[in-house]
Amino acid sequence: MATYFSGGTIWCGLGRTAQSVRVSDGRIAAIDCAAEPDDEVIHLGNHFLAPAFMDGHAHPLFAGRQSQGPLVNGLDSVDAILAEVKRYADTNPDQPWIIGGAYEAVIVERGDFLATWLDQVVPDRPVVLRAVDHHTIWVNTKALELAGITAKTPDPEGGSIARNSDGSPRGTLREPTAMDLVTRHGPPTTIESDVKAIAWASDRYVEHGVTAATDAWIEPGMAEAYIAADAAGVLAIDMNIFFLAQPDSWRSLKDDFLTLREQINNLGADSHLTGRTIKIILDGALSAGTAALLSPYLDDPTSHGLYTWNDDELLDAAAYFDAEGFQLHIHAIGDGAIRQGLDVIEKVIRINPLRDRRPVIAHAQLIDGDDLPRFAELDVIANYQPLWTYLDPMNKILIAPRIGDDRNNRQYQLASMLKSGARIAYGSDWPVTSQVPLEALAVPTHRQSPDRQPKGGWSPHEAISVEQSLSFYTHGVAYQNYKEERYGEIKVGAEADLIILSQNPLTCDLHDVSKISVVTVFKRGKVIKSQ
Repeated sequence: MATYFSGGTIWCGLGRTAQSVRVSDGRIAAIDCAAEPDDEVIHLGNHFLAPAFMDGHAHPLFAGRQSQGPLVNGLDSVDAILAEVKRYADTNPDQPWIIGGAYEAVIVERGDFLATWLDQVVPDRPVVLRAVDHHTIWVNTKALELAGITAKTPDPEGGSIARNSDGSPRGTLREPTAMDLVTRHGPPTTIESDVKAIAWASDRYVEHGVTAATDAWIEPGMAEAYIAADAAGVLAIDMNIFFLAQPDSWRSLKDDFLTLREQINNLGADSHLTGRTIKIILDGALSAGTAALLSPYLDDPTSHGLYTWNDDELLDAAAYFDAEGFQLHIHAIGDGAIRQGLDVIEKVIRINPLRDRRPVIAHAQLIDGDDLPRFAELDVIANYQPLWTYLDPMNKILIAPRIGDDRNNRQYQLASMLKSGARIAYGSDWPVTSQVPLEALAVPTHRQSPDRQPKGGWSPHEAISVEQSLSFYTHGVAYQNYKEERYGEIKVGAEADLIILSQNPLTCDLHDVSKISVVTVFKRGKVIKSQ
């Protein structure tokens, strides 16, 4: 039986609406058509029909794992975090390690948390908590001891260990190379627990109207968990996974990436899984002082942040994976890292044969004026996190003092990027921030905090329309994932991945968009969520 939608507002894509849509065999069969006698007719009333949301940069497996540990996300004091860690430790006495997240770094000056604080509640087992930026961990003394980290331990290349005046570790480690000093000693995760984490994350996405997403940080063992979840039928949405290439391990893992990609390609037509992307991290985070900058940090004039890769090794890796047909998805936050990312993409284009590359620079927070036009010139997709486009506490408390108001106010240049002709896609970076698209959809338009500050918005000249945001959450991500012919717009022949919303987000008050509810979610024409 076909389904016929009419009434309400039917948004097909940027600048396009329809009066009716007919879905048959999981695809859009007709637009602006008459119902047929056997159709199931859905009168939308005051509701809004649109392509389902997609998430172009996230870490859902981390979110699922995080849900299995102490729940410290959103807690606003060290005491509250310690109480939750103690609660979890007391109720899970057999857990050899206490692992959780994601805590708010802004509640402590400079984000330096002390191991001795955690020692007060868990002195006998290692504790590892991730910060919301997922570039920082906070650990207790037991974890430092097991890792052998002392005053004599040097900072690893591309990472840093926060230290006391005598050089001893404080308990905060930044960037993957430093974090790995501790985490590599932790208990290995099992495929069974990760499948449960993936199922949990998949269900959370469906609740909020997301039918396709990405996992932008696939370490050894994680792809196997996704393959198992897909085979078990618990992956309810389409998922594109990004294999993480690190400067010290990509050469030893490159054959594994090829093998895993082939395994995923052979899963069959009913599979929800793809794996065609390589993730490369070029720098850290502005809040931690580890994003790579062209000019030094104001609070530490000796520091330009951390470059994770040297130029030669980065070019070797990028050229190799591009030649093997992988898409490059590059994390770059500071203007120095963004320039390094654009430079290496430009070199790869010259070295390797012409093809449909669709390289991505994710976050793209602080872009030098000379580099912004290069996104369009090199066909680089800018993947932005829309929920970050207001002056939040992290920006005010941690970032602005480090880089100054001028650079701070040049973040998230969405309007300028659009005017340059570059493509934009959206990602949540979940669990760094919320995975709920409706919470973020209008933020790039009003660019204000929930209490509507600052008046007029933060850098209002970079505001874009809600409809443009909606297109970046749908067609923009579909294009990024090479799926624009399958979904992301309502057009004849496309798969019917659709959502019905309780209100029209294009016409309601900007600050009320976050209050809109998801009424129904369709995946390939079938209802997978209904109020």
